[in-house]
Amino acid sequence: MENIYFLLIVCLIFWYFVYLRKVSEVARMHAKRYCDKEQLQFIAIARRSSRLSFSKKDGIYWYSLFDLEFSGDGESQHQGVLSLKGYKLDDISLPVYRIH
Repeated sequence: MENIYFLLIVCLIFWYFVYLRKVSEVARMHAKRYCDKEQLQFIAIARRSSRLSFSKKDGIYWYSLFDLEFSGDGESQHQGVLSLKGYKLDDISLPVYRIH
């Protein structure tokens, strides 16, 4: 019986890593799309945190924060924050930056 629990825990850990990888791919897609729309140069994206959250409107979901690096003029580098609720884009917050 305890082998079943061990197998379940291993499967849940595997699923969690696969899910986080998919969330990272979706965040990168959202960031590139946003940078193309705003005529910014996309540099990099990195996950800051992921946590399980709950709201009455959305139910239970994974809330993930990503650090987004971009350039407005091709010379300087700025860092913004991208947030996801599950796979859905929640918000993109960017600092003031110089446009070429």
